[in-house]
Amino acid sequence: MSGVVNVSDLINHRRIGRFQVVVATLCFLIVALDGFDTAAIGFLAPAIRAEWQLGPAELAPLFGVGLAGLMAGAFLFGPLADRIGRKMVLLISVMLFGFASLVSAYAPSLATLLVLRFITGLGLGGAMPNSVTLTSEYCPERHRLFLVTTMFCGFTIGSALGGLVSAHLVEEYGWRSVLLIGGVLPLLLLPLLAWKLPESARFLVIAQRGNKRITAVLRRIAPEMTFQDVRFVLNHAKPKGLPVEHLFKPDLVRGTLLLWLAFFGSLLIIYLLSSWLPTLVKSTGVSLSTASVVTSMFQVGGTLGAIVLGWLMDRFEASRVLALSYALAAVFIAAIGSLTASPWLVGVAVFGAGFCLSGGQVGANAFSASYYPTDCRATGVAWANGVGRFGSVLGSMGGGLLLAADLSLPTVFLLVGAPALVSALAMAMMGRRSETVVVTGEPA
Repeated sequence: MSGVVNVSDLINHRRIGRFQVVVATLCFLIVALDGFDTAAIGFLAPAIRAEWQLGPAELAPLFGVGLAGLMAGAFLFGPLADRIGRKMVLLISVMLFGFASLVSAYAPSLATLLVLRFITGLGLGGAMPNSVTLTSEYCPERHRLFLVTTMFCGFTIGSALGGLVSAHLVEEYGWRSVLLIGGVLPLLLLPLLAWKLPESARFLVIAQRGNKRITAVLRRIAPEMTFQDVRFVLNHAKPKGLPVEHLFKPDLVRGTLLLWLAFFGSLLIIYLLSSWLPTLVKSTGVSLSTASVVTSMFQVGGTLGAIVLGWLMDRFEASRVLALSYALAAVFIAAIGSLTASPWLVGVAVFGAGFCLSGGQVGANAFSASYYPTDCRATGVAWANGVGRFGSVLGSMGGGLLLAADLSLPTVFLLVGAPALVSALAMAMMGRRSETVVVTGEPA
């Protein structure tokens, strides 16, 4: 064949095949390892505190430094992926958090552990948004949001496994064993990623990396095509300047700021509930086991919500689906504080909150990947997550402040749900963006 091949149209018009499934599966494994680490650290804290005889104030930075690393990793590795490629940054990120976690298992002091947890956070902060970006760039547009949200369920599944594995290993083998597992698994995955994970074909075109590399990737999608004597193009032009600058172009700046606002409000609540919901539920007089079961409904709801919302977002205007989901999350969260007389009803409300809020956040990640063009997609997804991490830090601390204020539970959960309304309003104000200018790749 000869002439012009539009890579965007080629991917969008093909059916989902084995190649896309491999990409999504590998990215699923990456975010599952991310979720494992995120959940595991909460189970390690009491054992670390006991071994080194630490007070609460001394232990607190263990959580904060990981979130700081996540923010730094998102801000650093997003623009880097738009400069050197998604695959390379994913390999660096996985190697970084795997190696840092492995070495953390042998940390001799809290100071050393804090440094290593920051480095672990750096890797995790780069891995998650770039997994979303790469999966998005190989998904046909008509199924993109559903496939990306399904892939991202690896995070919640990894979180659940992290909790279960940690609870067993800490009791049997000590807290260092969990960090050892959390380091070995990413390093074992690394050779498979280097072998099977492709670079984004869209990135190769816009970065003008040569027809041979582009052809090698596209033949895995369309093996019946030869791609001889062709010129590869995309549906949008690569603007001049740094990827971060592109987020503030006239056609993107409004959406960028609204996405940041939505991520900030959503992650604030997610981390507040993840950190304090067991304590708040237990304060109603139920047993610790009941409080744990009720709290787990948040993750269960989030996993199912991500899949359902992704399906809906492919069929209706995605921003409106997310706006409605966040608005309903505010209702469910407020209801938690008014249903404390019945643990069963509290569990239903927590499930609904997880479905709409945690599921909505997964959907927002997928939406951000579809909102930005290839030249700044990794930066857009990563920086939205980075700004959202400021909300996660505030949420982690905010639960303690609410408890210290001695407010009634209905009032507490009413306040907790308020940022979800802000996220809902931000998504409702999102506009559509069209890409019409053609950019060519390297001539054949």
